[in-house]
Amino acid sequence: MCGIVAYLGENNAIPLLIDGLKRLEYRGYDSAGIAFIDKDKKLATIKRKGKIKNLEKEIKEDMFSNIGIAHTRWATHGEPNDVNAHPHTDCKGEIAVVHNGIIENFRAIKDFLIKKGHKIKTDTDTEVIAHLIEDNYRGDLLNATRMALNIVEGTYGIAVISSKEPDKIIIARNGSPIAIAQNDGNYYAASDASAIIGKSESLYYLKDKEICVMSREGLNITTLDNIPVTPEFQKIEFDLSQIEKGGFPHFMLKEIYEQPEVIMNTIRGRIDVENGDVRLNGLKDYKEWFGKDVNRIIFTACGTSWHASLIAEYLIEKLAGIPVEVEYASEFRYRNPIIDRNTAVFVITQSGETADTLAALREAKKKGANVFGICNVVGSTIARETDAGIYVHAGPEIGVASTKAFTAQIIGALLIALYLGRMRKLGYEEGKTILENLLKLPEQIQTLLKEHDKIEKIADNFRNSKNFLYLGRGLNFPIALEGALKMKEISYIHAEGYPAAEMKHGPIALIDENMPVVFVATKDSIYDKVINNIEEVKARRGKVIAIATEGDEDIRKVADFVVYVPKTIDVLVPILTVIPLQLMAYYLAVYNGCNVDQPRNLAKSVTVE
Repeated sequence: MCGIVAYLGENNAIPLLIDGLKRLEYRGYDSAGIAFIDKDKKLATIKRKGKIKNLEKEIKEDMFSNIGIAHTRWATHGEPNDVNAHPHTDCKGEIAVVHNGIIENFRAIKDFLIKKGHKIKTDTDTEVIAHLIEDNYRGDLLNATRMALNIVEGTYGIAVISSKEPDKIIIARNGSPIAIAQNDGNYYAASDASAIIGKSESLYYLKDKEICVMSREGLNITTLDNIPVTPEFQKIEFDLSQIEKGGFPHFMLKEIYEQPEVIMNTIRGRIDVENGDVRLNGLKDYKEWFGKDVNRIIFTACGTSWHASLIAEYLIEKLAGIPVEVEYASEFRYRNPIIDRNTAVFVITQSGETADTLAALREAKKKGANVFGICNVVGSTIARETDAGIYVHAGPEIGVASTKAFTAQIIGALLIALYLGRMRKLGYEEGKTILENLLKLPEQIQTLLKEHDKIEKIADNFRNSKNFLYLGRGLNFPIALEGALKMKEISYIHAEGYPAAEMKHGPIALIDENMPVVFVATKDSIYDKVINNIEEVKARRGKVIAIATEGDEDIRKVADFVVYVPKTIDVLVPILTVIPLQLMAYYLAVYNGCNVDQPRNLAKSVTVE
């Protein structure tokens, strides 16, 4: 959730911290703040409710420091206001802490601290960390932080500074991501690489229960148990241009338009069209096991990634003939999932840090499963903790509502389905046909994106709508769910997705002349059944928006509005049909004055449960 930045070096920390916060604002934007050691070697803090621009107004031109920490908040404990904004300090105002995560036992710690005479000023869980460090401080900030962290329970990524030791930053992590980097006497830490881009060519992601001291002497990393750690730095795989808007009004629109390139990045080096096969080096050590022993697969994920998992279910069952189940990661560990040595568990995540997905991964491993990942962020926690898997190479996704990462996840799932299918029942000709059509997708998406003005006009017709219903069947049912989620996320319009046949089992009661109904109605084996569902909506005066296959003139007879997608084979249809729904949600959000890239109450990566 929240974004953390820290800097120690030769330059003025304050503008560097503000710049880093701006790059991390997608992680939370309820409030923001900085702490630094001022010219008099005292701790200074500035924090404001709302977006980073509110904080920036409080920064004076003559402010200078070589060391500081900063935070942009997604609120968990305590309402968003100036007081609850990070950084949080101890009683004397000599220690400052920024924190991403949740301290689960903070109430007990708070009671303990109050009884010892500490003055607690905020409603947050984070403040107790500052006071615990104060309570344990005996001239050594590292040791005091280590002792404090041995008391807290929960998740944290933290940065700590103190006027008592003004040339030192303590960084620690347990469950919440923190990356560190260095370059010619300058040291950086941040919640993800986007805040470090351009400052260093490589970084190291702290592992759970690791703690780092940044000082003029360099970086010193140990475990909380004081065991030395030798970090393995990895090259940052994207550049500054990828986290800038590039002339687009919003990151979300830019990322929608990047989808043709993302598809090529996801399949590059992995497909063998001539032999109708797929190369997945990330799974090669388990190839024999997948080919002979696996008789059941479980996918677990959250949000948009869960919708990608539903598509993976269709694809693997169709192409490989292996039974697949899809679980919400947030529920997975609270039941008793039946897993044996022939069960493969896949987790799908954009960030690689999603708290519920990480918990599901660990539960599956505890039960002895081989766990595999479909992930976007290289070096992320989930990428490290899975036994194997594939990266989707979508590049950094800044818009909170996922678009290009979803498309890449579907492509990743398709590659796995082909990989498994060619080991089992899928023939050469069918594999070759799928791959040939897959290579056509980027150009087809480019053609579809040129129709954006038609989609924008349709959105304009429904700018005053309060509800939407999304319906689809087969592979298009998860797309109906995803379209509804996008509408809710960024336009704040209530929307629900259903299998089209389920409409008669309740939702049809909602339909009247004020209810727009979006049908994903492409030409396939169940097309006629979807047309019947459209007729049922029209009989009740509902307004129908159809996503249809190019050349289908019959659908114009029953739909009020039609958006055509290029013809392709069934298994690739979802990649095309989702794009008009992404654009429609985007344009409605713009018409309604919503903050497209930073929708209220949401953050990009859900790193707390």
